[in-house]
Amino acid sequence: MLFLRPDFELPCVGASTAGLRSAVRAFVADEIAGGRITPRCNSWTESLAADFSRRLGERGWIGYHWPTQYGGRGGTAFDTLTINEELLAAGAPVGAHWIAARQSAPLLMRFGNEAQRQEFLPGIAAGTTYFGIGMSEPDVGSDLASVRSRAELADGRWVLNGRKVWTSGAHLCHYAIVLCRTAPADPKARHAGLSQLIVDLKAPGVTIRPIRMLDGSHHFNEVIFDNVQVPTERLVGNAGDGWKQVSSELAYERSGPERFLSTMPLVERCLQLVLAGPAAVGDIAAGRLLARLMTLRNMSLGVWGALGAGQSPAIEAAMVKDLGTNFERDAIEVVREAMTADPRVAGDEALAQLMADALPLSPTYNLRGGTNEVLRNMIAKNLQGK
Repeated sequence: MLFLRPDFELPCVGASTAGLRSAVRAFVADEIAGGRITPRCNSWTESLAADFSRRLGERGWIGYHWPTQYGGRGGTAFDTLTINEELLAAGAPVGAHWIAARQSAPLLMRFGNEAQRQEFLPGIAAGTTYFGIGMSEPDVGSDLASVRSRAELADGRWVLNGRKVWTSGAHLCHYAIVLCRTAPADPKARHAGLSQLIVDLKAPGVTIRPIRMLDGSHHFNEVIFDNVQVPTERLVGNAGDGWKQVSSELAYERSGPERFLSTMPLVERCLQLVLAGPAAVGDIAAGRLLARLMTLRNMSLGVWGALGAGQSPAIEAAMVKDLGTNFERDAIEVVREAMTADPRVAGDEALAQLMADALPLSPTYNLRGGTNEVLRNMIAKNLQGK
């Protein structure tokens, strides 16, 4: 366990990334001032703006730490983390490219072949190629070993059948990386026989149905695969390696700053109002939020350091996700209480709009990326050495 090691030290990244952080912050401020973007909570799921993603790609700010032959700038993992922190904290519309850059590209970099890297990574870095995740299924939830989608080889191609749910942005994405069974299930080895395929979401047999939120917004989808033909060269790695790949992939999904910065525009606006007035009892709650936020950021830094070193800190990432999503829900409640009880905060229209964005989605925080109950089982088993 990374966080229990006596020699564990947080990476020092402030000085090395200060210039990049200032540049991103200035760029986003100019985008907001020019009316090209509007800050929102949950911007990595709710705000999909292809033009903005393309402008980031032109500056090299998607996949900044990737090798240059794949469209990156050869920076460090902490450079990319710095960029992502600034974009999320500002509520910038990063949803179009987010999953492709955060998750799909690292997967292909580690497990894909060179042809796949050359085909997909430059487009992701340019902010013009988008990916969805095909993991969760109806009646399966976070138990990915129970997936029922199947792919069978026929006439030199994989033929895929099944359903996926909660696929963010599938209606706008070009591809999805789909976890499926390519061998019969074995009750004694539940994780065997799983593979991942890169599926063209415009291919015949793919149907995408919207799953709408309480407020009518749409970023979740159900994706149905009906005899979808997938070229054999779109298999990621080797057949049967799907579970190993997913375990690595989820470390990127669960440890990122989006797990505790989704509501940061709301928290920041509230703190601005609090600091503008005289001290009051509500400052204690604000201080507690900031203390939790800094703890989570330090944990995320530790996980990103391990990822950058080629490790797969899946359990540590699960801890960040569990604590981070609880923080986000608690932050909403603290701000909501302040909006009625703290005269420094009450009546602010900008804060009310951010709350209207964040509140309807708050029930999903502990679900997306794996339910907290499942994650806690994983953590407990690891601590028990099982």
